Amino acid sequence: MRNISSWSIKNPIPVIMLFLLLTIAGLAGFRSMRINNNPDVDLPIVVVTAVRPGAAPSELETQVTRLIEDSIAGLGQVRHTNSTIVDGASTTVIEFELGVDHERVTNDVRNAMSNLRGDLPQDMQEPVVTRVDISGDDLITYVVKAPTLTPEQRSWFVDNDVSRALLAIRGVGEVNRRGGVNREIEVALDPDRLAARGVTAAAVSQALVSSNADLPGGRVTISGAERAIRTLGAAGSVEQLRETRVPLSGGGAVRLADLGQITDHWAEPRSRARFDGQEVVTFSMIRSRGASEVQTAEKVRKAVEKLDKEHPEVQIEEITSNVKYIEESYLASMEALIIGAILAVLVVLLFLRDWRATLLAAVAIPTSLLPTFAVLAPMGQSLNGVTLLALSLTVGILVDDAIVEIENIVRHMRGGKSPYAAAMEAADEIGLAVVATTFTIVAVFAPVGFMPGIIGQFFKAFALAACISVLFSLVVARLLTPLMGAYMLKADHKHEDKDPAWMGPYLKSLNWGLNNRWKVLLMGIPLFLISIFLATRLPFEFQPQADRGRSEFSIELPPGATLDETDAVVQRVTKELLARPEVVSVYASVGRNNAVNKGAVTADLTDKGQRISQQQFSRQMVDQFAAIPGARIGAGSNNGGGPSSGGSYTLSLVSDNGPALEAAARKVEAEMRTVPGLAHVVNTAAIARPEIVVTPRPDQAARAGVSAGAISQAVRVATIGDVDQNLPKYNLGDRQVPIRLRLNDDARGDIAVLQTLQVPSANGAVPLNAVADVRFGAGPSQIDRRDRSRVATITAELDGIVVGEAANRVHALPSVKNLPTGVKEVAAGDAEFIQEMVSGFLGALITGILLMYVVLVLLFRSFAHPITIMVALPLAIGGAFGLLVLAKSSFSISTLIGILMLMGIAAKNSILLVEYAIMAMKEHGMDKRTAIVDAAHKRARPILMTTVAMGAGMLPTAIGLGAEVEFRAPMAIAVIGGLITSTLLSLLYIPVVFVLMDGLKTRAERLMHRLFGHQHHAAPKAAE
Repeated sequence: MRNISSWSIKNPIPVIMLFLLLTIAGLAGFRSMRINNNPDVDLPIVVVTAVRPGAAPSELETQVTRLIEDSIAGLGQVRHTNSTIVDGASTTVIEFELGVDHERVTNDVRNAMSNLRGDLPQDMQEPVVTRVDISGDDLITYVVKAPTLTPEQRSWFVDNDVSRALLAIRGVGEVNRRGGVNREIEVALDPDRLAARGVTAAAVSQALVSSNADLPGGRVTISGAERAIRTLGAAGSVEQLRETRVPLSGGGAVRLADLGQITDHWAEPRSRARFDGQEVVTFSMIRSRGASEVQTAEKVRKAVEKLDKEHPEVQIEEITSNVKYIEESYLASMEALIIGAILAVLVVLLFLRDWRATLLAAVAIPTSLLPTFAVLAPMGQSLNGVTLLALSLTVGILVDDAIVEIENIVRHMRGGKSPYAAAMEAADEIGLAVVATTFTIVAVFAPVGFMPGIIGQFFKAFALAACISVLFSLVVARLLTPLMGAYMLKADHKHEDKDPAWMGPYLKSLNWGLNNRWKVLLMGIPLFLISIFLATRLPFEFQPQADRGRSEFSIELPPGATLDETDAVVQRVTKELLARPEVVSVYASVGRNNAVNKGAVTADLTDKGQRISQQQFSRQMVDQFAAIPGARIGAGSNNGGGPSSGGSYTLSLVSDNGPALEAAARKVEAEMRTVPGLAHVVNTAAIARPEIVVTPRPDQAARAGVSAGAISQAVRVATIGDVDQNLPKYNLGDRQVPIRLRLNDDARGDIAVLQTLQVPSANGAVPLNAVADVRFGAGPSQIDRRDRSRVATITAELDGIVVGEAANRVHALPSVKNLPTGVKEVAAGDAEFIQEMVSGFLGALITGILLMYVVLVLLFRSFAHPITIMVALPLAIGGAFGLLVLAKSSFSISTLIGILMLMGIAAKNSILLVEYAIMAMKEHGMDKRTAIVDAAHKRARPILMTTVAMGAGMLPTAIGLGAEVEFRAPMAIAVIGGLITSTLLSLLYIPVVFVLMDGLKTRAERLMHRLFGHQHHAAPKAAE
């Protein structure tokens, strides 16, 4: 590596060609890269959905969910299983460890379900196994306006035309409609007419299914030609359907129209969408894994524009978008990168006052950055917050190597050499130092790329971008910078090599330090202890809260609330939000995940500069909403599972004993309400909801020959209609419309009618109250399970504190310290990610420091000098923590990245000093003290230049320009703080350590020589 610079100066053409090719490849790579918010974290998730219409959550838990969970437990590599059981449906989300083959684990789950089928209740549908291939939140939400169309036509337009157009786009994984209705033919039976004819609702349903169908009928050969036979029984119109004959138990038949009303209408709505208070039909899309958020959104916008033009009867408008924030964040990252690069170049101009030398430094940035994209693109990396952050933080480092080379060439030229000779000599002289600084940075970053878990995926993207760009900067510094220096710099005799004004006082203080070595060395200990103390003062969180310009609120009413009641609360919330000047628009969806008592509201806010922060706004609004009676309203959407945006704290308790768990959760919830800094404490354990319990009387039921299954089916068909796949269908050309048959509205709202409902028995139909008791009761409306135990989750919003601080305060509560037997706490929400982050990071940091030592030992061929260089590391941390405390920042994933970066950079200054001192001792025979003072004299300027250049490069990020400042700023603050202390200390402290270590090394060598030298002399004597 030492002679490669002189080779490049002698052979300019191949070097120029190499960089031209690398730049072109980099531009192509940059253009092909996806633009996303975060690195792609490929979480292998498989979902099992088991449906049993009409079943209560407590029944489903024992009969279905537990069996599903137990059958999955043995699959191996399962990280977590989370089950949610609501009316008639159980959903189990299985999260596997990162890195498993998604296809294989999905098949394993499928096989487990098919083996389990025999143990599940016979009347339920086959469990559905789906692989989750979508990623992130809704990209864009559109509203469909069509005054001339009915709600059903608008909904069908979204389900048919829009879905077909958007799902054809590569990168769209799912299209969801909210609001609107589904077409359905309703058969509303009259209980009096059924009773008069002695026919049950289930029998009518059965008759419809068997008579209203087109069926295959075989094949015949007539007159030498083969013909297929079809049996066409399906009704061609609603009129025909009315004429369907229903057989009676005593013989004969009755027209369907004589038993009730038949209308071509739409299904009972279970959800609604509103935009600025108006009821609307909306649709949104989610990207598939591995797709670009920004590019997918562009394609979607084009497709929607085309649809809008093709259908003049509808008007499609974009109402809210997550992509806007991602685009802003991307532009802000690019801006920080460019401003950082410009500032770093200006620093070179300031120190060297030579525009040609400055041009050399300016060329080093793009020639190091662009080839990085040529490597990242084929590796499947995207341009996201983390990779761009890595590059905007390494901009300073990229200039570093070039600055050191240029400064050395300029110094040699000012000593009277020609540019060519100066470039040849200076580049060779500095070669080892440049290689050492680059490889120490790579040694620190590389282990981070191998961290486990979700955090590992974030750091992998960071490590790749940082290591690759730094390695390219080394190639630039060793090949391109000396070459350009030799041919482009001009000898300037006006500039003699004068010392800057600060050099005299610096050398004076250095000499004092060398005269008082032990004093200086002991001063470092309290500095290190202070930095450890400062670290403990920083609050802990997973990632800082970001201001995305949109506030989300979740609304929950007591179980049993109707869709209209929930909608009324949502409308009130919308009205209060629209009254605020910060709010641009409000989008709400009522009836989330089939639960009509839940809703979500999103308010888009004005630009950051014109309002209070998003967090303050959410706080104020939630306080205002507390006046709305009978509703639980909180800030933030319940994202479950992943790390939150940092605005809430979650405590999860698990137990197999339901009542004990509930009691413990209530107690903890009550105590958490008293904790300062926590607001709106919510226990997600669902409130009991009203039920009607039908209990068969065994003797009477047996005598009448009525089974529990027959009672259940009769009640289900009469109230909600049959199971969806058993419903008769009505052909409507391009689609089939289900025919839902049940009692009319009046009858369904009257318990007396339910009691006299006809149930089929061995001798005709009997009333329900003759064979069963019908009474009012209560039961859980939702059961949540985690890792095969029931779970109760208590969430709280953070008011002026961060997650780590909240956790400390909650864990000090008596109810959390003394949980009842059988109830225990599990890491949930951000706590789990913080645990994973800290343990993985410490491992990576220790590995990185050991690797750095190995690299330095190999480069310097000494065990002692690398220790001198690495003394700078603990000194840098103090400055980082100090500045973070001053900036009132927290300790989070971004701070960790900054500290990691600092480890690589802090060693750089020491390397420049130590490497020159060793060279002076070897080549010029200087003693150690003279050598280190000479090194400090010659290398203080490049050390200061690189530090100021790096600080300048990170300044835009630290000040917080553009979007997603909250995530990026702490990192830059940590690096700048550490740079200041490590530079000042390394210039004074490292020379002292060098002299002491060199003295120790000399003593150790003498001792070795004495020990092994005697043996050496003794051996020949023994031989004689």
